[in-house]
Amino acid sequence: MRTVSKRLALVLAFAASMAGAIANGWAADGPPAKELFGGVKLPTRAEPSSYGFYSKGCLAGAVAIPTDGPTWQAMRLSRNRRWGHPQMISLLERLSQDAAKYDGWPGLLLGDISQPRGGPMLTGHASHQIGLDADIWLTPMPSRTLSAAERENISATSMLDTKKFLTINEKAWTPGQARVIMRAASYPQVERIFVNPAIKKKLCDTWQGDRTNLGKVRPYYGHDYHFHVRIKCPADAVGCKDQADIPPGDGCDKSLAWWFTDEPWAKPKKDPNAKPAPKPKPMQLADLPKACSVVLKSPAADSEWAATYSPNGAAPVSALASPPQPAAAGSAIAAQMPDVPPADVPVPLPRPTGN
Repeated sequence: MRTVSKRLALVLAFAASMAGAIANGWAADGPPAKELFGGVKLPTRAEPSSYGFYSKGCLAGAVAIPTDGPTWQAMRLSRNRRWGHPQMISLLERLSQDAAKYDGWPGLLLGDISQPRGGPMLTGHASHQIGLDADIWLTPMPSRTLSAAERENISATSMLDTKKFLTINEKAWTPGQARVIMRAASYPQVERIFVNPAIKKKLCDTWQGDRTNLGKVRPYYGHDYHFHVRIKCPADAVGCKDQADIPPGDGCDKSLAWWFTDEPWAKPKKDPNAKPAPKPKPMQLADLPKACSVVLKSPAADSEWAATYSPNGAAPVSALASPPQPAAAGSAIAAQMPDVPPADVPVPLPRPTGN
């Protein structure tokens, strides 16, 4: 009896330890969250809502920006990252229109926004998870429509001098890049804009316009060929977590000067006697807000709905898109291209016009 009781106690102790491990997301680890969200092709049919933080969350009710607009073209179509919260998509379309009208910018080349249901991405980003981040190339849009192949292969232009550390390439940088960045910063819903430290310094040294919003432009690693726009959580997004407020001032101070020292770029010193650090565990679904499990498992919206949906029966997200076209085999937008995106990449129909 004592042996049986001892064995039972061991079994119960093991079960308790496993239950604790599962509760902490250890033994229950399945595929990484990036594989789950990266494999979804279409959004949920739901009211738009962002859950969690920019680098730890998901998105319901996403809409995709059309592949082409009057003043923008989407790049890297095969990634299927043209989806976002309707407020993000609306802002991008407005920025493209305003920059063309007021700043002489020929149009935006749009990089990654978010996946159909947000969440971690297989490659490239820690953020962009809740549909409120977008990358905009610093390369001006050409006057012609790019083919799908060009959108996959053309490289964005870096604004940095390759021979001088953190120095702007004066042949690539123009006042136009400064104007479109500051135009984006001027919108109240924009929370931050990330640029390379050299770009921030260039703006600090040369921007002659209103400097009220210059503090929103934040220096960060990379971001030399695009700028990253982040908007605030929508007012009705209860589960969305805003970032901390930016410090007061224009950011042209010691915090910027720090980026031009050795400290940000120095490799961490290794202790030869230290044990190898364990490999970081990929983010799991259990690590995300609970709502993300529901978002991931919800039925998919059809591509027509995703392109035309407007919350609460209000006017469509876009007032710039062409009138709706009948849903025929394939996409009218894709058919206009010399070659089309891969067949498994959804190309939403144009949204109807509205005010």
